[in-house]
Amino acid sequence: MADQHTKKVKSPRLTKTFRDDWKQLKLKESIGSEYKDLKEYYLTAERKKKLERMWRFRKFFVIPYWILRALFFKLTPFRRILLLTAIILLLLAGNNKVSSEEFTFNLVGTAVMGGLILIFILALELKDKLTAKTELEEGRLVQRALMPEVNQKVDGWNVWLYTQPANDVGGDLLDFIQLKEDKFGISVGDVAGKGLSAALLMAKLQSTIRAIAEDFTSLSALGNKLNKIFNRDSIAKIFASLVYLEIKSDTGEINLLNAGHIPPIILSNNKIRQLEKDAPALGLLANADYHSQNVKLGKNDFFIIYSDGVTEAQNESGDFYGQERLFDELIGSADLSGEELGNKILVSIESFVGKANRHDDLTLAILKFL
Repeated sequence: MADQHTKKVKSPRLTKTFRDDWKQLKLKESIGSEYKDLKEYYLTAERKKKLERMWRFRKFFVIPYWILRALFFKLTPFRRILLLTAIILLLLAGNNKVSSEEFTFNLVGTAVMGGLILIFILALELKDKLTAKTELEEGRLVQRALMPEVNQKVDGWNVWLYTQPANDVGGDLLDFIQLKEDKFGISVGDVAGKGLSAALLMAKLQSTIRAIAEDFTSLSALGNKLNKIFNRDSIAKIFASLVYLEIKSDTGEINLLNAGHIPPIILSNNKIRQLEKDAPALGLLANADYHSQNVKLGKNDFFIIYSDGVTEAQNESGDFYGQERLFDELIGSADLSGEELGNKILVSIESFVGKANRHDDLTLAILKFL
């Protein structure tokens, strides 16, 4: 039975909503941003290359045509017919009457009919978008629930973990598991692709690692098993890079497996050392061999793992953040905690990217041995 004291949710007032929207509106910036998003979504890579060689005057007419054409063919057959009908009615609305020898049609009100059909199509498309948005939001909540806490408690260590998807759901893997009382596992990975498909494969990889990691004393054997499972069960031509490491309380030893991921960084006495690449990404080769690596950290040394969303973050000019900028942020950070260093890097990336859209998920795992 519904709670009698539950307050009714009031519908927003149209006039107030419009007034608030108008106050927040930045017309030039909004049009530019929305138009850029349209080009990014509707134009193929081939057409984007053609635009680079095209005169500006011609672009002014060609881009809208390409966008409208792509939009038209993305509609369902029923909605395409409705759209054509609406366009015909709006074109005919310029004349009050269309006559011939056999018949005369009164076309008063065709503009209204055409407009109503366009609104109907818009309502259908908006309904589809909101349904998909709701499903993605639910997926994002599930994915967030699977993610570890930002700060993890391990005796002798300062562990900071952070991930930020480019869209509602992401394909980056970040996980923390306790294997024994004094032994912990950390996973950082990147599934090829974006959006929901990458997120689903990421969740499968995460669950697989959690299910079998404790059964393997050899990380090379673990890597071989993960690769066989991912190669067997994933979609063709889809792969995943992975760094999986294990640490113990009160010791600076790190045992790690790198399957095609960006090599982790060791920051020691303000000197940067990057580990070498090892084996291919999971899923690329059915019978690939994987090897474990062992690292010994000294007091206040950092061990940093990151996804390509860090170095490949782009600004509005299309420039990449790059490894050099990342290294510049690391130098002189020996006195910082993992969280402080992580936030320093994030602020630097945010400042560099500016108002540009995110194109890739961003993940950081920073370990400091105390």
